[in-house]
Amino acid sequence: MIKRVLDLIISSMVIVLLLPVLLIVVLISKYVAKLPVIFKQERPGLHGKPFFIYKLCSMRDVRGANGQLLEDKDRVTRYGLFLRKTSLDEIPQLWNVLKGDLSLVGPRPLLMEYLPLYNEVQMRRHDVKPGITGWAQVNGRNAISWEAKFDYDVWYVDHQSFGLDMRILWLTLLRVVKTKDTQQAGHVTMAKFKGSP
Repeated sequence: MIKRVLDLIISSMVIVLLLPVLLIVVLISKYVAKLPVIFKQERPGLHGKPFFIYKLCSMRDVRGANGQLLEDKDRVTRYGLFLRKTSLDEIPQLWNVLKGDLSLVGPRPLLMEYLPLYNEVQMRRHDVKPGITGWAQVNGRNAISWEAKFDYDVWYVDHQSFGLDMRILWLTLLRVVKTKDTQQAGHVTMAKFKGSP
Protein backbone atom coordinates (compact mmCIF):
# COMPACT_ATOMS: atom_id res chain seq x y z
CA MET A 1 0.00 0.00 0.00
CA ILE A 2 2.83 2.41 0.89
CA LYS A 3 4.61 1.61 -2.38
CA ARG A 4 1.43 2.28 -4.37
CA VAL A 5 0.91 5.64 -2.64
CA LEU A 6 4.52 6.62 -3.37
CA ASP A 7 4.11 5.52 -7.00
CA LEU A 8 1.07 7.78 -7.36
CA ILE A 9 2.66 10.78 -5.65
CA ILE A 10 6.05 10.60 -7.38
CA SER A 11 4.73 9.76 -10.85
CA SER A 12 2.16 12.59 -10.65
CA MET A 13 4.86 15.08 -9.64
CA VAL A 14 7.24 13.92 -12.38
CA ILE A 15 4.50 14.09 -15.05
CA VAL A 16 3.78 17.71 -14.09
CA LEU A 17 7.49 18.59 -14.10
CA LEU A 18 8.19 16.86 -17.41
CA LEU A 19 5.03 17.96 -19.23
CA PRO A 20 6.77 20.85 -21.09
CA VAL A 21 9.61 18.48 -22.10
CA LEU A 22 7.10 15.86 -23.25
CA LEU A 23 5.22 18.39 -25.38
CA ILE A 24 8.45 19.52 -27.07
CA VAL A 25 9.53 15.91 -27.72
CA VAL A 26 6.10 15.03 -29.14
CA LEU A 27 6.21 18.00 -31.53
CA ILE A 28 9.73 17.11 -32.69
CA SER A 29 8.75 13.45 -33.15
CA LYS A 30 5.67 14.30 -35.18
CA TYR A 31 6.81 17.25 -37.31
CA VAL A 32 10.61 17.02 -37.52
CA ALA A 33 11.59 13.36 -37.11
CA LYS A 34 8.33 12.23 -38.83
CA LEU A 35 7.92 9.34 -36.39
CA PRO A 36 4.71 7.96 -34.91
CA VAL A 37 4.45 9.55 -31.47
CA ILE A 38 3.39 6.68 -29.20
CA PHE A 39 4.60 3.08 -29.27
CA LYS A 40 2.17 0.64 -27.64
CA GLN A 41 3.02 -3.00 -26.95
CA GLU A 42 1.63 -5.84 -24.86
CA ARG A 43 3.93 -6.86 -22.00
CA PRO A 44 3.60 -9.27 -19.04
CA GLY A 45 2.78 -7.64 -15.73
CA LEU A 46 2.29 -9.02 -12.22
CA HIS A 47 2.09 -12.85 -12.38
CA GLY A 48 2.51 -12.59 -16.17
CA LYS A 49 -0.86 -10.92 -16.71
CA PRO A 50 -0.62 -8.90 -19.96
CA PHE A 51 -1.03 -5.14 -20.19
CA PHE A 52 -0.16 -2.49 -22.77
CA ILE A 53 2.96 -0.43 -22.14
CA TYR A 54 3.40 3.03 -23.67
CA LYS A 55 6.65 4.62 -24.88
CA LEU A 56 7.64 7.40 -27.24
CA CYS A 57 8.36 5.88 -30.63
CA SER A 58 12.06 5.73 -31.54
CA MET A 59 11.87 3.52 -34.64
CA ARG A 60 10.37 3.71 -38.10
CA ASP A 61 7.88 1.08 -39.26
CA VAL A 62 10.09 -0.31 -42.04
CA ARG A 63 9.49 -3.83 -43.35
CA GLY A 64 11.33 -6.13 -45.72
CA ALA A 65 9.99 -7.83 -48.85
CA ASN A 66 8.53 -10.61 -46.67
CA GLY A 67 6.48 -8.10 -44.68
CA GLN A 68 8.52 -8.64 -41.51
CA LEU A 69 9.90 -5.67 -39.58
CA LEU A 70 13.58 -5.02 -40.24
CA GLU A 71 16.08 -5.35 -37.39
CA ASP A 72 16.11 -2.60 -34.76
CA LYS A 73 19.40 -1.18 -36.06
CA ASP A 74 17.82 -0.65 -39.48
CA ARG A 75 14.72 1.09 -38.09
CA VAL A 76 16.00 3.29 -35.27
CA THR A 77 16.75 6.89 -36.19
CA ARG A 78 19.45 9.17 -34.78
CA TYR A 79 16.70 11.05 -33.00
CA GLY A 80 15.37 7.72 -31.71
CA LEU A 81 18.80 6.85 -30.32
CA PHE A 82 18.81 10.22 -28.54
CA LEU A 83 15.41 9.43 -26.97
CA ARG A 84 16.70 6.05 -25.79
CA LYS A 85 20.02 7.33 -24.42
CA THR A 86 18.30 10.08 -22.44
CA SER A 87 15.41 7.75 -21.44
CA LEU A 88 12.94 10.38 -22.70
CA ASP A 89 11.14 7.56 -24.54
CA GLU A 90 10.14 6.17 -21.13
CA ILE A 91 8.10 9.20 -20.01
CA PRO A 92 4.69 7.81 -21.14
CA GLN A 93 5.21 4.83 -18.82
CA LEU A 94 4.37 7.15 -15.95
CA TRP A 95 0.79 6.79 -17.22
CA ASN A 96 1.19 3.01 -16.74
CA VAL A 97 2.26 3.72 -13.15
CA LEU A 98 -0.83 5.86 -12.53
CA LYS A 99 -3.02 3.09 -13.97
CA GLY A 100 -1.38 0.51 -11.72
CA ASP A 101 0.16 -1.63 -14.47
CA LEU A 102 3.68 -0.62 -13.44
CA SER A 103 5.48 0.49 -10.33
CA LEU A 104 8.31 3.01 -10.43
CA VAL A 105 10.69 0.25 -9.28
CA GLY A 106 10.54 -3.42 -10.22
CA PRO A 107 11.82 -5.84 -12.85
CA ARG A 108 11.44 -4.34 -16.32
CA PRO A 109 8.49 -5.83 -18.26
CA LEU A 110 9.91 -7.68 -21.25
CA LEU A 111 8.29 -9.30 -24.30
CA MET A 112 5.35 -11.70 -24.02
CA GLU A 113 7.23 -14.16 -26.23
CA TYR A 114 9.87 -14.62 -23.50
CA LEU A 115 7.42 -16.11 -20.96
CA PRO A 116 7.79 -19.75 -22.09
CA LEU A 117 11.59 -19.36 -22.24
CA TYR A 118 12.15 -18.56 -18.55
CA ASN A 119 13.28 -21.27 -16.18
CA GLU A 120 11.54 -21.67 -12.82
CA VAL A 121 13.84 -19.23 -11.02
CA GLN A 122 13.73 -16.58 -13.77
CA MET A 123 9.92 -16.73 -13.80
CA ARG A 124 9.96 -15.41 -10.21
CA ARG A 125 10.67 -11.94 -11.61
CA HIS A 126 6.90 -11.80 -12.18
CA ASP A 127 6.11 -12.29 -8.49
CA VAL A 128 6.15 -8.50 -8.09
CA LYS A 129 4.75 -5.70 -10.20
CA PRO A 130 7.15 -4.70 -13.00
CA GLY A 131 8.76 -1.28 -12.93
CA ILE A 132 10.06 1.56 -15.06
CA THR A 133 13.46 0.97 -13.48
CA GLY A 134 14.90 -1.81 -11.38
CA TRP A 135 17.91 -3.39 -9.70
CA ALA A 136 19.12 -4.80 -13.03
CA GLN A 137 18.88 -1.37 -14.67
CA VAL A 138 21.20 0.24 -12.12
CA ASN A 139 23.61 -2.70 -12.29
CA GLY A 140 24.31 -2.71 -16.01
CA ARG A 141 20.99 -2.24 -17.83
CA ASN A 142 21.54 -3.40 -21.43
CA ALA A 143 25.30 -3.89 -21.03
CA ILE A 144 24.95 -7.17 -19.05
CA SER A 145 23.82 -10.66 -20.06
CA TRP A 146 20.22 -11.81 -19.84
CA GLU A 147 21.15 -14.28 -17.11
CA ALA A 148 22.79 -11.57 -15.00
CA LYS A 149 19.77 -9.33 -15.53
CA PHE A 150 17.37 -12.04 -14.34
CA ASP A 151 19.59 -12.78 -11.33
CA TYR A 152 19.33 -9.11 -10.32
CA ASP A 153 15.55 -9.17 -10.87
CA VAL A 154 15.05 -12.21 -8.65
CA TRP A 155 17.38 -10.73 -6.02
CA TYR A 156 15.14 -7.65 -5.98
CA VAL A 157 12.04 -9.81 -5.52
CA ASP A 158 13.63 -11.35 -2.41
CA HIS A 159 15.02 -8.09 -0.96
CA GLN A 160 12.56 -5.35 -1.95
CA SER A 161 12.13 -2.58 0.58
CA PHE A 162 11.41 1.14 0.75
CA GLY A 163 15.10 1.89 1.27
CA LEU A 164 16.15 -0.24 -1.70
CA ASP A 165 13.55 1.42 -3.94
CA MET A 166 14.81 4.89 -2.97
CA ARG A 167 18.38 3.79 -3.70
CA ILE A 168 17.37 2.42 -7.12
CA LEU A 169 15.53 5.64 -8.01
CA TRP A 170 18.58 7.73 -7.07
CA LEU A 171 20.99 5.48 -9.02
CA THR A 172 18.60 5.56 -11.99
CA LEU A 173 18.66 9.35 -12.01
CA LEU A 174 22.47 9.29 -12.06
CA ARG A 175 22.51 6.79 -14.94
CA VAL A 176 19.99 8.81 -16.95
CA VAL A 177 22.15 11.93 -16.57
CA LYS A 178 25.22 9.97 -17.69
CA THR A 179 23.26 8.08 -20.45
CA LYS A 180 25.04 4.94 -19.26
CA ASP A 181 24.57 1.28 -20.33
CA THR A 182 21.79 1.95 -22.85
CA GLN A 183 23.16 -0.48 -25.44
CA GLN A 184 24.60 -3.96 -25.57
CA ALA A 185 27.77 -4.27 -27.65
CA GLY A 186 26.80 -4.77 -31.29
CA HIS A 187 23.11 -3.98 -30.75
CA VAL A 188 20.91 -0.89 -30.67
CA THR A 189 19.45 -2.01 -27.34
CA MET A 190 19.85 -5.70 -26.44
CA ALA A 191 19.85 -8.97 -28.36
CA LYS A 192 16.68 -11.04 -28.05
CA PHE A 193 16.45 -13.56 -25.23
CA LYS A 194 16.42 -17.12 -26.58
CA GLY A 195 16.43 -19.05 -23.33
CA SER A 196 19.22 -19.87 -20.89
CA PRO A 197 21.66 -22.74 -21.52
